[in-house]
Amino acid sequence: MIDSHAHIYSDKFKSDIDDVLARTFDQGVHKIFMPNIDHKSIDRMMELELKYLEQCYSMMGLHPCSVDKHFEKEMYLVEEWLGKRAFTAVGEMGLDLYWDKQFFEQQKEAFTIQVNLAKKYLLPIVVHTRDSMQETIELLEKLNDDQLTGVVHCFTGTAEDANRITAMGFYLGIGGVATFKNGGMDKVLPEIDLKHLLLETDSPYLSPVPHRGKRNEPSYIPIIAEKIASLKNVSIEEVSKITDENCLKLFKV
Repeated sequence: MIDSHAHIYSDKFKSDIDDVLARTFDQGVHKIFMPNIDHKSIDRMMELELKYLEQCYSMMGLHPCSVDKHFEKEMYLVEEWLGKRAFTAVGEMGLDLYWDKQFFEQQKEAFTIQVNLAKKYLLPIVVHTRDSMQETIELLEKLNDDQLTGVVHCFTGTAEDANRITAMGFYLGIGGVATFKNGGMDKVLPEIDLKHLLLETDSPYLSPVPHRGKRNEPSYIPIIAEKIASLKNVSIEEVSKITDENCLKLFKV
């Protein structure tokens, strides 16, 4: 199994990351993809990638919650890094209207810049959509072409949203919300083909039941896979096999 989205460089793992990763690998989760946030996360992310070669993989991008009126400095750094070495994706990027709508125009600008960087470097994008699903889909539809691919991470939208996203050739990242009693995914996931799905934890956030409210970690990926298998009436082995294939194809690993 693969965790397609985990912030394991977070300070919440500072004291025990090696133990967390040992548990993760013991659970059969053999690869972890790490989305960048901003300049503050780069060094720690790359340290983990270097220590866990062919197990932990870095992306490069600017998270929408780090976008403000001076975001150009952060974008310059992202572009500089993308020109310097290989990454698996441009991300984590996107739109976020949960905390603050003050910099929404700047978020859209940063989104467009990062899409263009992804096209330039032939990389997929990893898209954040908190409280912005419709706005994000509309922007993606406007910018999409044959060059662009990626994943809408932490997908919690409707079946119609899923159809619009997958019609563009994008995957859907499914995480802990799928296990929540009122998460709504029990009605949506049966309608979506496994060929469109990736597994993710978004660690340290959004822990699946029965760990909800506690720190999330990549070792919980089997819980999410088991929930998807149950909702789709297939084996956990099939979920693991197909989502692994999807992930490796997307990130070209």
